[in-house]
Amino acid sequence: MTDLSPAAQAIVQAFSDRYELLGPLEGDWQEQCIAAALRVIADQLIDNWYEMDITDQMREQRYDFYVIAKELEGQP
Repeated sequence: MTDLSPAAQAIVQAFSDRYELLGPLEGDWQEQCIAAALRVIADQLIDNWYEMDITDQMREQRYDFYVIAKELEGQP
């Protein structure tokens, strides 16, 4: 993982952290791990916004990541 960018490392780490939290594997472990990684991606979008002009499309994309993550986690 040392050859990855900090952003990619954060995504892999989020996946791994969620995997470890699940303990004995649940039936939806992959969805839970992917959802954790998507949340990191959405959070990284915020970090990048401070360096550029924010567009409505960027806000919608960030929101879409959270919607997908919630769906994968089985949240309404």
